Amino acid sequence: MERNELYPIFLKMQQVNMLIVGGGNVGLEKLSFLLKSSPNANVEVVAPRFLPELVDLVNKHDSVKLTMKKFKKKMLKKRHMVIACTDDLAVNKRIFELCRERYLICNIADTPELCDYYLGGIVTKGNVKIAISTNGKSPTTAKRLREFFEEIIPEDISQMVLNLNEYRKTLKGDFEEKVQRMNEVTAALKNKE
Repeated sequence: MERNELYPIFLKMQQVNMLIVGGGNVGLEKLSFLLKSSPNANVEVVAPRFLPELVDLVNKHDSVKLTMKKFKKKMLKKRHMVIACTDDLAVNKRIFELCRERYLICNIADTPELCDYYLGGIVTKGNVKIAISTNGKSPTTAKRLREFFEEIIPEDISQMVLNLNEYRKTLKGDFEEKVQRMNEVTAALKNKE
């Protein structure tokens, strides 16, 4: 049976320098998804033209910059991550190859074999964030799981997290004792009674 071997991480996108190449519907979708989860993400979007909706979105986020130009390889300098979503597969493949040469992680939209990472489903409730991946196989399944978790996770889950954080600060003992005590306190979360 096939297994999802992707490793999920949570990035501080305001500290990461991201480039999105493409100003059409897919660029809008990628940027919207990113800003929904990380509204202060440090992003530059490059394209010869932009959808008006993308321009409107960027105008609401000071940390996002629009550059109305065709992609040039010098635009990869000082980047950490790249998304290429132009309507020209040859341009997207070239961007992927240039990223490989520079050890940049890259996502080529709708081309899983040219992706170092995927943008999965995300559920956010205050301080709690859950990432959902279907290994790039079914975005619709990820969407349905996201909707399910958004419904069942209580809105006040963030308050519980804050309370447990304060409680954790009061614990005495070594690391193992603290972990054991936190496990005891939170055991009720997994009990179905």
